[in-house]
Amino acid sequence: MSIETSSGTLTVISSMATRHVLAQLSAAYEAMSGQRVSIVSVGGVEAARRIQEGERFDIVVLASDALDRLAKAGHVVAADRVDVARSEIAIAIRHGAPRPDIGSESALRDAVLRARTIGYSTGPSGTHILDLLRRWGLAEVIANRIVEAPPGVPVGRLVAEGKVELGFQQLSELVHLPGIDVIGMLPTEVQAVTVFSAAICATSERQRAAKAFLRYLASPDGDRVKIEHGMAPAQREASSRT
Repeated sequence: MSIETSSGTLTVISSMATRHVLAQLSAAYEAMSGQRVSIVSVGGVEAARRIQEGERFDIVVLASDALDRLAKAGHVVAADRVDVARSEIAIAIRHGAPRPDIGSESALRDAVLRARTIGYSTGPSGTHILDLLRRWGLAEVIANRIVEAPPGVPVGRLVAEGKVELGFQQLSELVHLPGIDVIGMLPTEVQAVTVFSAAICATSERQRAAKAFLRYLASPDGDRVKIEHGMAPAQREASSRT
């Protein structure tokens, strides 16, 4: 792999879902190339806002639809964008709590109806869960039992603290959290896959070095790390972005 480095530190802002993957991959890249990389992980809405408001970063990693909006507004270099990883939504309960049946759409709907509280995030998984509740006709029925995690706070933390009985979020945000049991994924018929992508910020002064790091993020070298952290490698065909 051809590597372009910069004398300065590459700065990356990302949503929370990819923070563990990026931390491990950036450390490996720095050891391999000598290029320093600094990662800032915040809520996806905040990350997009900071880019829109002109805060200077070299790279931004977000859900693909959020990057679409940044590209349309000219905040990122669309031509060098890469897909990094795919992520699905998982379900968590407090460690040791009784496990509800979530094996089908109807079983999951029943579990949601019985749960004392339902937790979701402000990211793509939360949007999907709210859409699902509306589709099931439950959004108003259980409105007083729905808990939105504050931006940057994993839903699993609320589950571990007993503030949420049934939590929904990207598997990558739940897989390593203490105090919870991940009881499975959303059933296939209601699952949603989020593609996380990376792009160079239009304000970057280290675009050649940034492009080399993007190639590394999208390469097979990082596949094992992505899988370890509850994600899957992104499809590498140009037509795979969704």
